[in-house]
Amino acid sequence: MPAVTVSYIPGREASENLGIVFGSSVRSRNFLFDIFAAFKNLFGGEVRSYTRLLDDAQREATSRMLEQAKKLDADAVVDVHFATSQVAYKAAEIFAYGTAVRLK
Repeated sequence: MPAVTVSYIPGREASENLGIVFGSSVRSRNFLFDIFAAFKNLFGGEVRSYTRLLDDAQREATSRMLEQAKKLDADAVVDVHFATSQVAYKAAEIFAYGTAVRLK
């Protein structure tokens, strides 16, 4: 199912707006990640373990959003956005949301 950040699917026209769909994933860091990140902070550079953690969370949030859209029998999700927030000490949420549509 297409999921795009623009308000239309190129070459297609929406026939029905089915409403907002969303998905989220809350991930926490573990103790070992924090130790390695502390060393990385001394020398600088990307903290790959955190990058992978957020990438996995974004994929899961997107998948959950698309599952909601499928339950509505949507053909696509437009205007997709992502947001992050800290929901607890050392726990972050990735939130994906958009508008489910049926296409002509």
